[in-house]
Amino acid sequence: MATTTEDRSEPSETPGSNRITGPVIVFGVLVVSLIILAAFGAEQTYPELLTRNFPFAEWVNQAEAYLKENYRWLTRAISQGILNLLETIEFFLWDAPWPAVVAAFALPALAWGGLRLAIFTVLGVMMWGAFKMWDDAMSTLAMMIVAVSLCIVIGLIIGVFCARSDRVEAAVRPFLDTMQVMPAFVYLLPALFLFGTNAATATIAVMIYALPPMIRLTNLGIRQVPANMIEAAESFGTTRWQMLTKVQIPQALPSIMLGVNQTIMMALALAVFATFVGAGGGLGDQVWKAITKLKVGWSIEAGLCIVVMAIIFDRLSQAISAPREAPKLAPDEMEFRLLPQSWEPYAPARWIESAVSLIWQVGALPARGLTALAERAGYGEVVARNVFLVASVLIVAAIFAIDAWIADIGSYPRGWRLSIREPLDQGIDWLTVNQTFIAITKTMKAWIYLYALRPLDQFLTELPWWYVTALMVGGVWWAAGWRLALFTFLSLVFCGATGLWETTMYTFAGTAVSVLICLIFGIPLGIAAANSRTLDAIIRPILDLMQTIPTFCYLIPALFFFGGSPTTAIFATVVYAIPPIIRTTNLGLRQVPEQIDEVGRSFGATRLQALGKIKLPLAMPAVLLGINQTIIMALAMQTVTPLVAGLGLGKEVYDAMNIANTGKGLAAGIAIVFMAIVLDRLSLAMTATQRKALGLA
Repeated sequence: MATTTEDRSEPSETPGSNRITGPVIVFGVLVVSLIILAAFGAEQTYPELLTRNFPFAEWVNQAEAYLKENYRWLTRAISQGILNLLETIEFFLWDAPWPAVVAAFALPALAWGGLRLAIFTVLGVMMWGAFKMWDDAMSTLAMMIVAVSLCIVIGLIIGVFCARSDRVEAAVRPFLDTMQVMPAFVYLLPALFLFGTNAATATIAVMIYALPPMIRLTNLGIRQVPANMIEAAESFGTTRWQMLTKVQIPQALPSIMLGVNQTIMMALALAVFATFVGAGGGLGDQVWKAITKLKVGWSIEAGLCIVVMAIIFDRLSQAISAPREAPKLAPDEMEFRLLPQSWEPYAPARWIESAVSLIWQVGALPARGLTALAERAGYGEVVARNVFLVASVLIVAAIFAIDAWIADIGSYPRGWRLSIREPLDQGIDWLTVNQTFIAITKTMKAWIYLYALRPLDQFLTELPWWYVTALMVGGVWWAAGWRLALFTFLSLVFCGATGLWETTMYTFAGTAVSVLICLIFGIPLGIAAANSRTLDAIIRPILDLMQTIPTFCYLIPALFFFGGSPTTAIFATVVYAIPPIIRTTNLGLRQVPEQIDEVGRSFGATRLQALGKIKLPLAMPAVLLGINQTIIMALAMQTVTPLVAGLGLGKEVYDAMNIANTGKGLAAGIAIVFMAIVLDRLSLAMTATQRKALGLA
């Protein structure tokens, strides 16, 4: 629901008085809340009139039963078709010689991204085998190929319809919002019963989660095609199909490729959940097995394999979508110039380039012969323009031929192994018996629970429901306007009517505490990184790893350090959600013009005064955006933390999956979605207000 700050009355106070008004309002609310709490006690029972007459879970379960009874034949047919395709690709990748897989990744990386990307790709793909996870990586890769390919086809079709009709776009948009925000476990419940327990169900769940970016960006790209270009094409009498295929899609290709990139990344993010619906094998299954056996090193290895796969796909798709063409080498121009200038003085880099060039020269020989044959047939130009592609296909085909008829290459060599499990496990074991570290974790656990989580949870759950509702709706109205306040009211009514009031309040308390801890540690780290290039260079790859490694990998060290408790869930949430606030604080401060800092110093301001009075206020829009992303990521962890004794709405979803109660799980999932939408729109409204105050909007 779109909201603006225009419908909110402008404050009449001066800037000086606002500093007093804010604390006074907070203090007044606290006093009134304590009075209400003393007067009404824990009268928190939600009105039975609503809970009795709104059996949402029963309605959903009845609808699911109807679909299973009447349409399971269709869903099972779809499932079987996807499963057959998935197994065909999976068996092919398992049987393929490992150098062919490496070459299939490395050659496009070499063509589009250059030598550096090709080297990284080769090392990354070989890491799957080095960690003894080659077959599992191939299973995940097969699921990615099927899921992403279907997402591209379906996303293109729906995106084109959305671009051509505002009504279709308006009808599709709320479904896309729900698909992206709804917890993944909620997808798995209906998919499990409609499509069965197999890898196809996991693929369909991945598609539901990863499809929205493809639709959105296809729609956006086509809508952004210049009107004068469309008018010119119409003046030449082009049909609607010609307009779409010859004008609109080619012009929207950068946006569409960005949609492909985001679809790939989101599909990989859900790879771990495949194991929950019986999709045996795959890197996600390795992560889950490591979690159940409390093997930190094992889980980190599997998580790193997923991270590397994500980075390879990300960089490769970005390189392909970049505004430049792939090499078009003529048959007699087979020399490579791949080194950046900064690499040229180094001998090892030149040796690598020479080796790659030699391999290419040998691999390109059949392409030259094929070009000569094609010239006789009249297709010489086509082959010459795509000689890089032709030679790459021939190289991969040659590897398959060698494996089939000359030498059995087989799977990844067993002797080429690399393991980081033992050092990681030894480090964790040392920490868990170190008395100083144990004392620190126990103190943190006690402080977080006794002085943050428990007081806030009790405060929200013991106050009367009507007072908490009025307090939240009033605060949202004051900060973001009546439209979002109305949506907040309806969301709270839904949570209460479905019997999830106390659970929702606990989730809100846990999210608030997690975000507060992220701000306490993240903002100072972002400030330090903005003032130190060395620290920035150190923490950047750490943040990349924290944001791309599967969320399940955080749970094992959290269990070792804090045990199974709600505090463990808070710790895992903080580790997952803290990177955005560090990044945006760093970025916002670096974007403040140096001249402003110099002016402050010329007036005698100290570094601390310049930071607090000048730089941080100017960077506040970026900081608020980081808070927005931190909130969303903290809510996204709610369905994962029940695995380490986390409570709240996420546990309701997880429990519903265990007892096959789709209605209960969907109600809790919708409550999380509503909370995410309200907090997202609220933080965006605050960001817009701050930008307006700074004259940036």
